[in-house]
Amino acid sequence: MALVSASVLREYLPEIGSSTGADSELTSLIERVETSIARYLGFPPPITTTENPTLDQSTYTLYLDGPMYTDRSVLQLPVKPIASITSIHSDPDRKYESSSLLTLSNIDIDNVNGKLIIKPTTSTTFDRGFRAIKITFVGGFTDSPPLDLIHAICVWCSQLHRQKQTQGKDQISVQGASVRLSLKSMPREVRELLNRFRTSFMVL
Repeated sequence: MALVSASVLREYLPEIGSSTGADSELTSLIERVETSIARYLGFPPPITTTENPTLDQSTYTLYLDGPMYTDRSVLQLPVKPIASITSIHSDPDRKYESSSLLTLSNIDIDNVNGKLIIKPTTSTTFDRGFRAIKITFVGGFTDSPPLDLIHAICVWCSQLHRQKQTQGKDQISVQGASVRLSLKSMPREVRELLNRFRTSFMVL
């Protein structure tokens, strides 16, 4: 389910106003844009799909190569915020048996920034190696996402909606004059709004 509704997007499209005739089309556009934004943020597909990432809060089972190189006590997840952690295996042999389960009470969770931090008073460690960490957790945004995320989604959606008639064109002719069109890529304003939601997995 999309984070933004068609009625909210219509606030950015005054030419449509309160008419609901295009809501189905707008909802489809929102879903596609939110998928693109999730991919830009570095979100992997959740366990319910093998293809499309989503901004919606979902359950993930991921395999990571280990903690941050600058601090072995910190494991950065590619999704934030985090709602809950189900289990964490730390096993460089990649068997993920019960003996490799970490005690969750020994780990602090930075929900907002998507980080797991081992408490300094414990002997718990994160192993490092190819797919050494297996973690199952719930992460992503609820139906009350940050306002600047909503704004970013709506700005990009409204731009794409208005550019439908000029897709694939660099310029058009208006009253005999040649008019160069704006780029169809993600607007700079949207990127700037989204960058704070990216994790260290992504290069800013």
